[in-house]
Amino acid sequence: MTGPRITLVQGDITRQCVDAVVNAANSSLLGGGGVDGAIHRRGGPAILAECRMLRASRYGRGLPTGQAVATTAGNLDARWVIHTVGPVHSRDEDRSDLLASCYRESLRVADDLGAKTVAFPAISTGVYRWPMDDAARIAVQAVRDTDTAVEEVRFVLFDERAYQAFATHLN
Repeated sequence: MTGPRITLVQGDITRQCVDAVVNAANSSLLGGGGVDGAIHRRGGPAILAECRMLRASRYGRGLPTGQAVATTAGNLDARWVIHTVGPVHSRDEDRSDLLASCYRESLRVADDLGAKTVAFPAISTGVYRWPMDDAARIAVQAVRDTDTAVEEVRFVLFDERAYQAFATHLN
């Protein structure tokens, strides 16, 4: 296995036609704001139903930060949603390995599923306040360093600022 082809798209992650869409989830897995809320709204009730089953079984206390788990994609144009919980940014504590783990673990789950195309958002850059440039650096490096059978990783970035940050770290 070698690293996947990395592409950038500015747009809506819920509109991507891929095998797996990565959700920047909160640990409850029960929906929230930002990317998480958008995926749950567009994907429909099947995603929430599977998340509730995960909470009732393996993840009674929630999904730990840096880990990943898959559910159906419901009404999305994908086969699966891979939920991962990014760290909240801290000026006092280096949590960059937890952020990198989100990408590594999501790719590991994608490999377990047989997914060949995966769309990622910029994890932890919304309400978790991770600075975009640093998040882009960590994300690109983590994907490049992960041994995976995934053929394409697509970073789907909400706005021009995020797109430019990721483009800078791809070159």
